[in-house]
Amino acid sequence: MSVNLHDAAYEMERGIRDSQEYTNLKRLYDEVNADETAKKMFDNFRDIQLNLQQKQMQGQEISQQEVDQAQKSVALVQQHPTISRLMESEQRMSMLIAEMNKIIMKPLEELYGSMEG
Repeated sequence: MSVNLHDAAYEMERGIRDSQEYTNLKRLYDEVNADETAKKMFDNFRDIQLNLQQKQMQGQEISQQEVDQAQKSVALVQQHPTISRLMESEQRMSMLIAEMNKIIMKPLEELYGSMEG
């Protein structure tokens, strides 16, 4: 029996959308966006995070001032209860996606061997 990988991928997408992890993540994301103060804090945090990631990917030096600013931003958003819960939910979703990726990559790992280490 031939498997259509695109169909399987779309089925996985539906599974993610229907999952408790995604439902909780979306609810918290909507809560943060509905609160103007929380949204500004979260957007600022994301901007700082993306800026540092871009610099890192481009091999640019990250200054101590930028590191300090990022640490302050993390501390600030972690103090906001809804943003903190959103970040925890994001982490759980990320772990779930990583587990799914491991499962998906298993045939290639078996074929080529583990790419780790």
